Amino acid sequence: MIYLRKFTLLDDEQELGIGDERRIHNSSYPIGFFSRKEFKDVNFDNITIFAGNNGCGKTTLLNIISSKLGAERKEKMDKGANFDMYVNFCKCKMALDKPIEIKHITSDDVFDYLLDIRAINSGVNRRKEELASEFLKNKYSEYDSNLANYEKLKNSYDSKHQTMSKYIRTRLTNNNIIEQSNGESSLMFWEREIKEDAIYLLDEPENSLSAENQLKLKTFIEESVRFYNCQFIISTHSPFLLSLRDAKIYNLDETPVKEEKWYNLPNVKIYYDFFKENEDDFK
Repeated sequence: MIYLRKFTLLDDEQELGIGDERRIHNSSYPIGFFSRKEFKDVNFDNITIFAGNNGCGKTTLLNIISSKLGAERKEKMDKGANFDMYVNFCKCKMALDKPIEIKHITSDDVFDYLLDIRAINSGVNRRKEELASEFLKNKYSEYDSNLANYEKLKNSYDSKHQTMSKYIRTRLTNNNIIEQSNGESSLMFWEREIKEDAIYLLDEPENSLSAENQLKLKTFIEESVRFYNCQFIISTHSPFLLSLRDAKIYNLDETPVKEEKWYNLPNVKIYYDFFKENEDDFK
């Protein structure tokens, strides 16, 4: 579902209209950034990707669109003195059907989630050590048949009739978390964040994912468009995500900025040339 259909940035003439305000500040960011690239109208598809090298403006453009749409985001961004003024003059065209939510997700959000998981895992590991000590204490102590303390009685019985592994496992309700890699946890993050009928702005979502898991994320995004009626606006370096099915890609390294097929992007061609040069190693 294409909820956001078009976004219009400022051209040179429009930026002159806020020129007096601009001269007050040392930095004009983001005034002049996209007009120099002759980039004014962004037309969207179900999946729209901003591609290019570092410093090309991918994240800036996501932030501008996100701010204009009032997207939910976990962390505040460093906007600069002119940012809100610039965003105020931008225009967007939405479909009649409105998304249930609009969310901006950055790679830092994923890293924060992984740190939270690690903190949980650390607590689980400590609990495992406590339960191991409890198991050994109960297993090699005299059998306590005192019914007044059912919990102690149960622990004593289980210690003598279960392996240590089963004893610990049955007492850790979140033991499944500890068995997940960073990549699996990252995929869990996306599964939890993405809902139906929504717009998602994703800033380099491939960070922390292996090549295999990037392909899984690619499939998940494609299925979210197809089955969940979601729209995605993505900035990425990943050749796997750049190859998202039917994605509209803007190459921000070009002036003027133009649409490009994923396999024609310089970044992807570097991968292609590298593997082509070393193809004999794969035989």
